[in-house]
Amino acid sequence: MSEEELLFRETVRRFAAERVAPLVRRMDEEQQMDAALVRSLFELGLMGIAISEEFGGSGGTFFDSILAVEAISAVDPAVGVLLDVQNTLVNAALLRWGTEEQKKKYLPRLARDTVGAYALSEAGSGSDAFALQTRAESRGDAWILNGRKLWISNAKEAGLFVVFATVDATAGYKGVTAFLVEKGAAGFTVGRKEDKLGIRASTTCELVLEECAVPETQLLGEPGNGYRIAIETLNEGRIGIGAQMLGLAQGAWTHAAKYAKERKQFGRAIADFQAMQFQLAEMATDIEAARLLVYNAARLRDAGADFRKEAAMCKYFASQAAERVASLAVEVFGGLGFVKDSPVEKLYRDAKIGKIYEGTSFMQLATIAKLVL
Repeated sequence: MSEEELLFRETVRRFAAERVAPLVRRMDEEQQMDAALVRSLFELGLMGIAISEEFGGSGGTFFDSILAVEAISAVDPAVGVLLDVQNTLVNAALLRWGTEEQKKKYLPRLARDTVGAYALSEAGSGSDAFALQTRAESRGDAWILNGRKLWISNAKEAGLFVVFATVDATAGYKGVTAFLVEKGAAGFTVGRKEDKLGIRASTTCELVLEECAVPETQLLGEPGNGYRIAIETLNEGRIGIGAQMLGLAQGAWTHAAKYAKERKQFGRAIADFQAMQFQLAEMATDIEAARLLVYNAARLRDAGADFRKEAAMCKYFASQAAERVASLAVEVFGGLGFVKDSPVEKLYRDAKIGKIYEGTSFMQLATIAKLVL
């Protein structure tokens, strides 16, 4: 990494230690992101990393976004996914597909004070991402949206939503279209918040659209082009989830290694026993392999090269590694690891989602198989 990247990563790590760490347990228990923390993320420039300075962003790279997600997730993966959705999905979609008017209108807000959310999933549209029931009908100079979205991250905090609906149910994925919907729009409601196993501070809610009128100017891309927008942004988002899981694994390992040096049994620190050393060594190897996969995918994306296979690989492997490492970290802590006084208990719960959202492990394997075969 360059000196600038190393300095940026260290700045984010220090922020995570000083500003995020003290809030982790309370946010998890209350299932709510601290509002002052969200403001601090904007103030540090972490919510608009790849947005150009022209629009009030940090003017960084996609790789910078990945470094930030990793560093924050080592302390709290719930905050990590807030950054990930903002930078690799919402901001990325607008940067690539937005009109100049849309960029001028929304990018400064996304960099300054507006959280974004990405609304694709529905009750019957998970891995089959484009079996959408949400409909969009053109009426005059507006589109009328009707339907429900589920499992939408950042939904409670968000002021702008990228919403996918179909304009022609008979056209399959070719009818999928993306819209920019603002919080407070008539006919648009943020519904029930999910009570989740992990990343509990990250709000996950349903969205309800009932005769929601969206002006023609809020169409993102062309009608029927939503499939391409979703696929291309989700490929980048998978690298972000890989970074989240990488950070989680690193955080779990750091806690476990520190505890192993402090905890004494039979008159010795448990880190002095070869069995414990081997366990920590295997965990460290998994983390390093995940890091190389994640960083490689991010570098390929910034270079403009094809990164689809690498994105699927890094998301698949990092989520597998995070669950293994977090589970072993609980075992290193022993009985203490099974109670909430331990930091690794939360990380173990947080790890499970990595195999599920933004494409399950099975979907990643299907993508990898298609591209390697």
